[in-house]
Amino acid sequence: MVILATCIAIYQSSYTSHLHFLIPSSSRRHRRRRVSPRNQVARSSSAVLSSLLRVAAAHRRYQPVCDMAVPRPSWSRSVTETVRGSHQYTVKGFSLAKGIGPGRHLSSDTFAVGGYDWAVYLYPDGKNHEDNASYVSVFVALASEGTDVRALFELTLLDQSGRARHKVHSHFDRSMQAGPYTLKYRGSMWGYKRFYRRTQLEASDFLKDDCLVMNCTVGVVKNRLETPKNIQINVPPSDIGRCFKELFELHIGCDITFEVGDEKVQAHKWILAARSPVFKAQFFGPIGKPDMDRVVVEDVEPIVFKAMVNFIYSDELPSIHEVAGSFSMWTSTAVTQHLLAAADRYGLDRLRILCEAKLCDELTSETVATTLALAEQHHCAQLKSACLKFTAIRQNLGAVMETEGFNYLEETCPSLLSDLLATVAVVDDDPSSVNRKRGVCINEDVNPVESVEASDRRTRRRV
Repeated sequence: MVILATCIAIYQSSYTSHLHFLIPSSSRRHRRRRVSPRNQVARSSSAVLSSLLRVAAAHRRYQPVCDMAVPRPSWSRSVTETVRGSHQYTVKGFSLAKGIGPGRHLSSDTFAVGGYDWAVYLYPDGKNHEDNASYVSVFVALASEGTDVRALFELTLLDQSGRARHKVHSHFDRSMQAGPYTLKYRGSMWGYKRFYRRTQLEASDFLKDDCLVMNCTVGVVKNRLETPKNIQINVPPSDIGRCFKELFELHIGCDITFEVGDEKVQAHKWILAARSPVFKAQFFGPIGKPDMDRVVVEDVEPIVFKAMVNFIYSDELPSIHEVAGSFSMWTSTAVTQHLLAAADRYGLDRLRILCEAKLCDELTSETVATTLALAEQHHCAQLKSACLKFTAIRQNLGAVMETEGFNYLEETCPSLLSDLLATVAVVDDDPSSVNRKRGVCINEDVNPVESVEASDRRTRRRV
């Protein structure tokens, strides 16, 4: 553009100078034929313009040409790695398991690692009859569907004397030489038929108060493909719950006060109405009172109501210390039981399910009866089923029947006794139907260490 502007300026200057030069004086006369001034100007201008065009062409000829963008070379990378997970398995009353017979085992609860479920099998009298109950056998079993699952394993028997002299059987140390172990299908196992001689185990520090503790580590081998990714911007998680909760805790813009017992709870009507259909109808329904600024709440404890409103703002189940303080006489289970009833009363379905899950995790012989009655009263089918199964376990039933909660259950929900009796009958017929988290299940070994392939050819495994 600079060259072109310069050329135009030179052209204009030349055109003007030719005009002044070619116009003759009026007193001067020429004898020869004169060229008209207009033609002379045209010729001179054409010559100047041609020269300028040649200069511009030469400039273009030597102007560097921009290189085209060269694409970057593509790449990819195959990565093989292990996804690790651990599970601690405790066996209480080990001496009572003696004599169950070779091939029969105690089983841990299933645990997930690398997208598969696993379980630890302990054979107190050994895996096979030929060992004559001289050795304790321990195996890790694939407890979910899978084909040719490759994994590494480690079994550790914990020293309970405090000297940390643990007995470790690790497959991870030999992975470079032997490679991962391949489990063909569900029920395939890795472990040791002669994990520990029984007499030595009973005299060792691994057995304390008739209790064994084992750690099982599983490393599932996974393959993944890495490719270049575009630059991404990390988006922080939503903090809307924290922001709303801050409005509640600092009483910013509150327009309603609840009188609950001797305490007052301030809140925002529009937030309560957005979360609870009961509050929505109370404040903004056809017969609601949008101008009300005070409500008296009955039949709900202050600590429970505050916990419920806390959830409405934060969408999280508050801890008992957060709503009651460190010196409260309320137990976590008691608060959760009352909170479930309040959630059902105010139509807070998510809070009700969160309370169900927490009560299920906190089931004990002392609390299961009252929790079962609560589940029946508020139509919590999942929680009711969990309570019935927990109570029906042989080790728990007697202890539950001795509690005051069971007497309360007999008085308030006598129909549940028939449900409990039916569950006990099912458990007696099929002990494995109960979640093993709540008790030790002794069953026959249906998947021996020697797996049978589709061709009926037995494959001997290394043990």
